[in-house]
Amino acid sequence: MSFKSRRNILICGGGNGAHCIAAIASSTQPEADVNVLTLFADEAERWRESSQKAPLTATRSYQDGSAYTFEAHPKIITKDPSLVVPHANIIFIVVPAFTHQQYIEAIAPHVKDSSIIVGLPARFGFEFQIQRSMGQNAERCAIASFETLPWVCRIEEFGVSIRIMGTKDMVIASILKGSRYEKDSLNIFNEIQTIFGESPKIKLLSNYLSKPLVSPDFIHPAILYAKWKDWDGEAVAEKPLFYQGVDHKAAQYLNDLSEEMISTAREIARQQSGVDTKDVVPLIDWYKNHYSDQLVDDSSLMRALQTNKAYDGLVHPMKETSDGKFVPDFAYRYLSEDVPFGMAVQKGIAELAGVKTPVMDEVLTWAQEKIGKEYIIGSKLTGKNVPETLVPQNYDIANIGDLFKH
Repeated sequence: MSFKSRRNILICGGGNGAHCIAAIASSTQPEADVNVLTLFADEAERWRESSQKAPLTATRSYQDGSAYTFEAHPKIITKDPSLVVPHANIIFIVVPAFTHQQYIEAIAPHVKDSSIIVGLPARFGFEFQIQRSMGQNAERCAIASFETLPWVCRIEEFGVSIRIMGTKDMVIASILKGSRYEKDSLNIFNEIQTIFGESPKIKLLSNYLSKPLVSPDFIHPAILYAKWKDWDGEAVAEKPLFYQGVDHKAAQYLNDLSEEMISTAREIARQQSGVDTKDVVPLIDWYKNHYSDQLVDDSSLMRALQTNKAYDGLVHPMKETSDGKFVPDFAYRYLSEDVPFGMAVQKGIAELAGVKTPVMDEVLTWAQEKIGKEYIIGSKLTGKNVPETLVPQNYDIANIGDLFKH
């Protein structure tokens, strides 16, 4: 079956990313039916009412200063999965990780055979959530997981307009096919690339386990740790720069964490003959691959972060005090999402491989205290809040070999 016969694309979500991919899919696939499922509050009703008055307008900006505006016409916008899921050939789940389970449970009874379910983005463990919710039916589907959202985008007016300020040069993805899914990974890859258009280019990882090890889920927690671990509790006059404020100390934490993931990948390759982990590269190489045109100076990781044009002006998540000063907002997603759905998962994989991670343990110990959770005790994932995470140990995985049975 050619992609041209795959006529139905479902976008799950109602945020920035969902608006963006709804617009892009409508543009690149004008003959397809693009539908939207959003479960949050009254988003479906609001978006549907807006679409009845005017199409969704997207403005895409380019590095040369030019911009292109186009219109999107989602066919069905609903809160009812039964109206849109049974017809979908490809389903994009474009919501924060903490709401993935809600959407997976909502679509699971309705997903048809040979569907592709795409987490955009999705943390490692997304695959296990789908398998557990769909049971044997998951064997007839394919699961694609992206490490990041490909676009920098912001809703200007809900359901009415979206601005796409930037597009990554490349995004990496992993694919896990059910045992009864007939198409090969290249076919899945090509279908998603066709929807994205010419950019970003998708790099398909050699195996799904490489994604959590190469994805820099530790960046936000590590930068926060380096900046605030010795904080005296006093408010500051200005919001400090986040990436561009990285110093030698923060860069060293990041490099050390990257090396712990590389060591984990090497140990996995040693334990599992034939498993290719070449995709797990140093963090500086990840930046060179993803932001090749935006790094003014890539001579070191610190300089790459400080001179990345995509990070211009981005500041630490802060809360304003009554006197107009600022204190760090540790409840922000940089910890509340990146720790349980990112770093804890990386720690879990390293633990399965038997690799010690002293720097990760140090950062995790600080970070979990800031969000009122307990994931690790000492150097072990035995904290009371581990069941709330996506660590593989929560899915009856006891060793590295079990990871390759999925």
